[in-house]
Amino acid sequence: MPGPLPSQWRHRYGMSRTVWLTGLSGSGKSTLALAVSESLHMQGLACVVLDGDVLRRSLCRNLGFSAADRSENVRRVAQVASLFNQAGAMAIVAMISPLTADRDTARSILGAHRMLEVYLSTPLEVCERRDPKGLYQRARAGEIADFTGISAPYQAPPHAQLVLNTGELALPDCTSLVLQALNAPS
Repeated sequence: MPGPLPSQWRHRYGMSRTVWLTGLSGSGKSTLALAVSESLHMQGLACVVLDGDVLRRSLCRNLGFSAADRSENVRRVAQVASLFNQAGAMAIVAMISPLTADRDTARSILGAHRMLEVYLSTPLEVCERRDPKGLYQRARAGEIADFTGISAPYQAPPHAQLVLNTGELALPDCTSLVLQALNAPS
């Protein structure tokens, strides 16, 4: 693991950036978010994980999966992350956020200098093999409409600051690469 974040980074960003993890269901977003959060906490940094699944059951429970509802979901999460950043805390967002335009909206809310976009480029076949919630099987059986990667589009980020294939990289390596990206000047 890299050492503590450098003092110039602490001063420049006030310890308040958002790591935005995007990728298909099963790509490892939540797992990586928790690992990065644990590493940052061990460095004495305040941070919070904003998990898309958890927020769908609370803050965004009134939203469905239409294009408009997905956009609103991303907007709300970006607003919450921004509030944490303004309070001086790191935010780690783990959500599919399948559309480039919605991630661009998040970037405009957060500020480009505060958002580290990390694309988990794990292939669909690997995500389906993992299928931790049985969602791909249900989507392929027609039980779930508009499922990202099957019957709804996922637009890969054209300019993510970091691209990780969790089918090839181990969790400690992915965690280390995210921490290194946070250390790099933006």
